Amino acid sequence: MRKITITIILLLTQIAIIKGQYVSEVIEYKPAPGQLINSAPWGVPQAAQSITGTTKGTMTLGAFGGYVIFRFDEPVANDPDNPYGVDFTIFGNASGDWSEPGVVSVMKDENNNGIPDDTWYELAGSDYHFSSTIHNYNVTYSNPHEDDAADVPWEDNKGDSGYIYSNTYHTQPYYPSNDSFPSIDPDQYQLSGTHIQPIVDTSKPGEVKLYERAFGYADNKKRGSEPYTIPDNPYTRKTENSGGDPFDIHWAVDSEGNYVDLDTIHFVKIHNGVLAQAGWLGNVSTEITGAVDVASNSTISGRKRMIVIQDLPVSIDTSAYAVKAFAFYNGRLQSNKEINWSVDTSVASVDENNILSVTDSCEVTLTASLAENPSVADTVTAIFNVNADTSGSDTTDNDTTTAIGYEPNKENRLHCTVYPNPANDYLKIIGISHGRIKIYNTIGKLVYEQEQYAEGNRINLHGLDQGIYLIRIQKGNQRVIKRFVKGR
Repeated sequence: MRKITITIILLLTQIAIIKGQYVSEVIEYKPAPGQLINSAPWGVPQAAQSITGTTKGTMTLGAFGGYVIFRFDEPVANDPDNPYGVDFTIFGNASGDWSEPGVVSVMKDENNNGIPDDTWYELAGSDYHFSSTIHNYNVTYSNPHEDDAADVPWEDNKGDSGYIYSNTYHTQPYYPSNDSFPSIDPDQYQLSGTHIQPIVDTSKPGEVKLYERAFGYADNKKRGSEPYTIPDNPYTRKTENSGGDPFDIHWAVDSEGNYVDLDTIHFVKIHNGVLAQAGWLGNVSTEITGAVDVASNSTISGRKRMIVIQDLPVSIDTSAYAVKAFAFYNGRLQSNKEINWSVDTSVASVDENNILSVTDSCEVTLTASLAENPSVADTVTAIFNVNADTSGSDTTDNDTTTAIGYEPNKENRLHCTVYPNPANDYLKIIGISHGRIKIYNTIGKLVYEQEQYAEGNRINLHGLDQGIYLIRIQKGNQRVIKRFVKGR
């Protein structure tokens, strides 16, 4: 009898160890417009309740800035004895080639009033330090006031604008209905937060891919196996245990990007960090299915160092491209670490200024590794079209280029990349810090002009019809013309 009693006690102890807290209350659910909004089960008020007490709910945040705020039954401790130092895991519906990253912030109830009115601290993920990331980004959405699905206009605080495009798969209005979401202004509202810019890969016909971020984002990595209270190691690319997206409160930063040390947190906020269309898949929208905290267990450990390379375009139409990598330890940036670069082909090299140079068109696999421990590494692949004359490449043999004042054989050609291509609502130029741009149609008519373009800004294409265009880019006495395709 005593042996049976001891066995039962041991079993109960093991159950207590693996049992974690699930979301106990959704405090606020404020989605952005999107193709699943106003549609059950993902985009209606009841979706907020679906993520409580489970990891298999159904909630969408819509486009950029849409958010949810929730809490667990008890405060979540920042416990370094948890597996990999992870404190809680958030689950979504990501797959291997499809991620819709949500930015996560946490709050401690410092005034002990039980409501989230203190300071939010973002959990800085791998892309927080990328030059393409925009902090304090605001987007204003306007209601098209149509009975059925219609494009929803948006404007941001960087001078750009565009649309959350409607599609034939989801025919209900995409702007949150006032009946379901009375806190949202029925005409116009603004959402804000950190904006990350992962590359949507449409290089293969019929395929759309948005690859997972290295660590630190919700709806980013696929679900693993139960028990969901045993997390994955966020510093590897593998799915070892529960899958989903593990988070460490140790990653918290203040509004200036400085790391802070929080002992516990009471509230969690997730907002969609991406403003992008994904071809026939529609707008990129973070989905949440639940969350669970992690029980202390110092016997589970693993690698805590990581190298992350900032995204490269899938295809690069230039012979030189600036590359950048970041070293992390326990999820915090280590800016003083030496990183070595290597390539898999003799026609490419990386110099001391982190410029990747390619002498011939090819596919390049680029690896960054930690100098003191080369086993800590990251690898990316990109196709370089050095001498290509396809859509988006340099244009030198067209009557239109002569008509708009291009001199093809001079040694003053500017090297840069036009992205995305094809483009729907915006275009970017990668590889120049600033310049003057002009866009012409194929008969040489000037249809757009911008005197001072800065790298990273978006060129609004909404006023252009579908078709092929030429963009003339000039910086000082250097210039180039590239073709691009305007989609819908």
